Amino acid sequence: MRGDHFSKLGHAANYLIAFSAIVCLNFLLPRLMPGDPLQAIYGDEALLGMTPEFKAELVRRFSLDQPLVRQFGSYLLALVRGDLGHSYYYRAPVLKVVLGALPWTLLLAGLAMVFSTLAGVLLGIESGWRRSRPGDQAMLAAFMCLSGFPDFFMGMLLLLVFGVAWGVLPLAGAVTPYASLAGPALVADVLQHLALPLAALSLVHLSGSYLLTRNTMITTLGESFILTARAKGLSDAVVRYRHAGRNALLPAVTQAGIGAGRVFTGALFVEVVFSYPGVGGLIHTALLARDYPLLQGILLMVAVAVLLANYLVDMAYVKLDPRVNHAH
Repeated sequence: MRGDHFSKLGHAANYLIAFSAIVCLNFLLPRLMPGDPLQAIYGDEALLGMTPEFKAELVRRFSLDQPLVRQFGSYLLALVRGDLGHSYYYRAPVLKVVLGALPWTLLLAGLAMVFSTLAGVLLGIESGWRRSRPGDQAMLAAFMCLSGFPDFFMGMLLLLVFGVAWGVLPLAGAVTPYASLAGPALVADVLQHLALPLAALSLVHLSGSYLLTRNTMITTLGESFILTARAKGLSDAVVRYRHAGRNALLPAVTQAGIGAGRVFTGALFVEVVFSYPGVGGLIHTALLARDYPLLQGILLMVAVAVLLANYLVDMAYVKLDPRVNHAH
């Protein structure tokens, strides 16, 4: 029990170090750029529209007239208070703007991670069990092809087919505007708008889980404990899922954690394609408006979300295979 406790503390410490590095980079990068730090943080266009009083307030708030250590202290205090700066495009605090869009991105990316991992594992187990049969070869060819598709391109294809050509699913947005829906009708409307972005993101990232699970399954089926299970007269379903499938599941969970960043990044591009009101749309707007405080706040919060997803996957891995604790 004591070893398990120290192992969990070690995991948490690793993520705390990563978070600290992200916070430091978020602080240092604008201040390492040539010129005035206020200009690096807000950009030339924003500074031209600022009054001298507001510029003085920003200098005081960020302690830009103080040594770097004092500036970093002020930055940390602002983070603790939830102050990520002020978006001059939206004329609102960055935290408020990002929190309005982040739930939509978490919904899309989170469901895509779950669906792509579960579907990839199940299809990989079945494909590995039926190695070299027509069904296995067809799935392998299909997913090898899908693995080369960028997220946004898959989104554009699905949009053209299901939204434009067939007209069976909404083209853009997360809810029907001015519909005043509530309860089950609202949930159904959200799911209908979510279907195409979720399908685009899941299909592209499903291939990684499928290929890894299939290869692990093929290797596992040759192990001695599988031969023993078959010699005991266990059914094919028990051997396939309880014995071979459970061992094939572990690398797929690891791959899901490693690929969390790619899923979040893919979600940002897919959101732009479908005009989905998530963080991807905010980044696109912030880039066009050169709203640097908003960009900094988004990158910080997305990095934290990816770290949290990786941490949860690590905890799930320990639950699936308790031997991991004893390996540290």
